[in-house]
Amino acid sequence: MPDIINKIREELINNADENTKLSGERFFKESVTMYGIRSATVISIGKDYFKTITDKSKAHIFSLCDELWKSGNMEESFVACNWSFNVQKQYEPGDFDVFEKWVNTYVGNWASCDTLCNHTVGTFIEMYPEYLSGLKKWAKSPNRWVKRVQCPELH
Repeated sequence: MPDIINKIREELINNADENTKLSGERFFKESVTMYGIRSATVISIGKDYFKTITDKSKAHIFSLCDELWKSGNMEESFVACNWSFNVQKQYEPGDFDVFEKWVNTYVGNWASCDTLCNHTVGTFIEMYPEYLSGLKKWAKSPNRWVKRVQCPELH
């Protein structure tokens, strides 16, 4: 596992607050795994660590995002969503498959779903509107989170 992932996890753990965690867990109908950190702090940590990454190629960033997503932790998913959005200028049509994999495999709550949709997927669809038909197919998925990933203009 890349060292930066371990450092981010340590930083997230160091910023965790039990009251925030308990409050956050009560906010969701489904079970969620979280450290208990306010969103603004998570965003700040993600930005700070993104600056330290020397290889900002999309392939490298997406591989780091995969590692973060695999944890199942909500705050780590937020970092992954923000990092994948940070490389938006490098998006290309084949990235639709990556985003579809993330939604089908890792997204397990509305907060992670909406963060991925509103930034990464939404921007991708704006850049490649021909993929809107692929996104509309997601609306028929038996997976509630895949169904939920719709651009705001589809609602």
